[in-house]
Parts: sequence; structure tokens; C-alpha cells
Amino acid sequence: MSKADFFKEVREQKDYKKAIEMVPYAHFLGITFNETSEGLVFTLPFAEKNIGNPLLPALHGGALGGFMENAAIMHLMWTMDSLALPKNIDFTIDYILSGRPKNTFAICKVIKLGKRIANVQIEAWQDEQNNPIAIARSHFKIFRT
Repeated sequence: MSKADFFKEVREQKDYKKAIEMVPYAHFLGITFNETSEGLVFTLPFAEKNIGNPLLPALHGGALGGFMENAAIMHLMWTMDSLALPKNIDFTIDYILSGRPKNTFAICKVIKLGKRIANVQIEAWQDEQNNPIAIARSHFKIFRT
């Protein structure tokens, strides 16, 4: 079975765990996701390895950025017709609040979907969705099948 056929089957069966396992860094971070009435919601479960400043303690900015970037990649893979992994062109993040040692959530919105480029906005929060800890924007090269 080809990788594309495998992912198509994973998507049809809504096997979120297998989808995450297809992206090694997302799997390493322990990211999970599921579908809600608002769309896909991604979770970065709290883990000591993601703490950057143990004195506060606060999440490492790279772990938070990696979580948000991988959420956007998974969002595109899950919602687009394409079965190919999107390639990141750029990623800009605004850190608004320190991430505390607790679960972090993210939701993605495709702002523009062209023939070759997708523009995605990602919002991450911990307690309340309307109080984000970071907002990111990214462009991805997409491959239509």
C-alpha cells in the first residue's frame, strides 16, 4: 500500500492517532487532535520536556512553535484533497502570553487556498480560546493530487 493510499484510509476511518504517527515531530511532541463542531482541535499535552524556563515554569517557545506548525500541517493534510505532505514556506509567530505547565490547544483556519499555496492562521490557548497565548501565520506549498 502506498503512503498516499495509507493516509487516505486513515482519513476515511478518522484514525487521528495514526495520522499523527505519520508526522514524526508531531508524534514526538505527543500532539493529538479530534474533530469538534468548531473544526479540528489540536492538543499539546503537558510534558516536562517542553518546559523552557523551569523557574517560571513556562513552555519552551520552540515546542509551542513546533506544535502550532505541526497543527497547521495536519490540518491541511486532513482537510484537503491532496494526500501529499505540505511543505512549509514561512512561519511567523506572535507570543502573547507565557505558556504555563498545562495542556495547550490550537485551532487552524485556512485563510487562502490557492492552486499551489495555502495561507494558514493558527491560534493556541490554554484556559480559554478567546485568550490566546500565541498566534501564528504560515504559508505552505501544497501538492494537488
